[in-house]
Amino acid sequence: MTTPSSNTQSNAQGSFGAMLQQARKTKQVSLEEAAAELFILKRHLQALENENFADLPQAAFARGFAINYAKFLGIDPVKIASSFDAAYPDELKPHSVNNIDTPLRPMGTLQRDTHNRIRFNPLLIIAVVGVIILAIFLFRMVSNASKENTQEPTSVEDISAIEQAQGAAIDSDTGVGASGSALNLGGASTATLDVTLTDDAVVVITDASGSNLMNGAQNAGDYKLSGMPPFNVQIDNVDNVSLMLNQEAVALGAYATDKQASFELAP
Repeated sequence: MTTPSSNTQSNAQGSFGAMLQQARKTKQVSLEEAAAELFILKRHLQALENENFADLPQAAFARGFAINYAKFLGIDPVKIASSFDAAYPDELKPHSVNNIDTPLRPMGTLQRDTHNRIRFNPLLIIAVVGVIILAIFLFRMVSNASKENTQEPTSVEDISAIEQAQGAAIDSDTGVGASGSALNLGGASTATLDVTLTDDAVVVITDASGSNLMNGAQNAGDYKLSGMPPFNVQIDNVDNVSLMLNQEAVALGAYATDKQASFELAP
């Protein structure tokens, strides 16, 4: 299998990787400082500068990283995005959803066993949730106090899927979309998503323009979203979530590993 990038490519004059690296050195910013500021892994920033596409996440996230890195360094994000699109290897570009075997499957009615049902005390559940929230609040207070005392750049080598989505999200005022013809990320028409949560869950949904349609912990309920496909979807527990794209049910189990799912979805 051919490696998607090479040192010759990354050092080519005018390549987006060389422009990013030169801008960072001119600004006298280390990779660690940039990673802490952008919530992007240091190794991903290094991969962008070296144009090592094999070490980057999926195309939509990687392109968002490149644009936000360019904005942070004070160089033209449109030029970086165009150079990124031209350099991105064909073999790593996402395949059309039409080529995926049965991506959308009708979900049947669940037959619930009403016998031997375990009953939970709602007051006990509320108490447990309260303890968890209090523990998180105290942990954040201690962490913030520790950061203020150290006066050192924060290492961001362990970034969650939620923070990674935030690092790749693109502001709408840059004039650069998260999709492009070179990446074949989908058409310009909008699509609707119906999200139903039977219990609390962490859900992140970003459309092709970089807009965060849903981001972070969500309460149980029904949510109707619309945006430009393809959508980048991340769910921490598919058992608590059901999803419909343009009124067609999405079989989340086909994308899940250990109840967690991270995938790209388009009509």
